[in-house]
Amino acid sequence: MSVKLASASHSSIPAAQDAVALRHVFEQVNAGSCPRTFNFHMHTVNSDGQLQPELLVQQALAIGLQGFAITDHHSVNGYRLVQRWLDEQPLEQVGDRALPQLWVGVEITSQLLDIEVHILGYAFNPESPSIQLYLQRHAPMGDDAKAEQVISAIHQAGGLAVLAHPARYKRSPEILIPEVARFGIDGVETYYAYNNPQPWQPSPEQTKQVHRLSKTFNLLNTCGTDTHGLNLLQRL
Repeated sequence: MSVKLASASHSSIPAAQDAVALRHVFEQVNAGSCPRTFNFHMHTVNSDGQLQPELLVQQALAIGLQGFAITDHHSVNGYRLVQRWLDEQPLEQVGDRALPQLWVGVEITSQLLDIEVHILGYAFNPESPSIQLYLQRHAPMGDDAKAEQVISAIHQAGGLAVLAHPARYKRSPEILIPEVARFGIDGVETYYAYNNPQPWQPSPEQTKQVHRLSKTFNLLNTCGTDTHGLNLLQRL
């Protein structure tokens, strides 16, 4: 899948915070997008992953990713290190490969219908006051953990909110997705490998169910490996 990445919507907006461009990408994501063209769910040593940020970006280049987001839990430190590395490259090319587009990302532990869910935030301004509470390297508590509050904070910071792996919780996607849609969530992680298959591929039954619900509620579809190990092409 080849997608032309739009430039920043406004010259004053850093590309990593360009939610309009990212929305355009999400609108084109399909079952073949991950893990070699796009990957919007991965972790570094800055939360519960094993990858050093420098090794992660080197893998992203080797794979040939067009775009990606680091979604450490309650932290953007990994993102900052990789963005700095990308910014320091003397040219837009590393060898014969274009640098991939990196977007700001985070994964936030939230409460929805009395269970824990995870909400991914993308392309937000990490300096925005509304999001600071969720970037303290620990899960929010009380009312701050409510999914409605988390989604609102991501939107106030200019970002897009996505329900991570909707078929991995104690309640069915049939219940959870309508609820987060009611709170204004932008998308769902439709293409996800629930049983860590090798090679990575979206789980067929869950994908079909989540995609049907995303279409019903007019939500964006995203994909990601949710890498916690040393290989961006796998979850573990």
